[in-house]
Amino acid sequence: MIRRISAAAFVVIISVWSASLPEPMPVSAQEGYVVQHDSEVAKEEPGPHKGKGLSIGYVFFDKAPGIKFSFRKRVLHPGASIGYHKQNEDEVYYIIGGQGKMTINGNEFAAKPGDAFLTRTGSSHGLEQTGSGDLTIIIAYDK
Repeated sequence: MIRRISAAAFVVIISVWSASLPEPMPVSAQEGYVVQHDSEVAKEEPGPHKGKGLSIGYVFFDKAPGIKFSFRKRVLHPGASIGYHKQNEDEVYYIIGGQGKMTINGNEFAAKPGDAFLTRTGSSHGLEQTGSGDLTIIIAYDK
C-alpha cells in the first residue's frame, strides 16, 4: 500500500535533510569569488602539531569547490607555539603581528612583522610566540 506524503510532511523532511548539509559558501555567480570574514571561521584550539598553549585558527575557503591550496591565519596567544614537525609540502609563513621564534631544521630565526618563511618539503619547523602580545601569521600551502 502506497501512501501520499502531505506537502507539510514533505517540507519537514526536506528541512531536516537540508539542515545536515554543510553551509553554502557565499559565492557570487556572476563574478566567481568567495568572501569570508574572520568571525565566520575562527576556532580556538591548542597550538597545532602538539604545540603549547592556546591559539585561534582561521581556515579560509576550505569548502570552496576545487581550491588547490590552503590559506590560513593563526593567532598564537602568549606562551603558545606551533610544534616542531616535518613538512610534507612547501609552506609559507608570513608574520603580520607580534614577535616569535621560528626554528627550521634546527636553525633559529627571529620572527617579526614583515618576515616570510618558506619551509620546503622534507624540512622540519616550529614557531613559538615570544613577545608580550599575540603572534599573528598567515600560512599558505598546496593541498
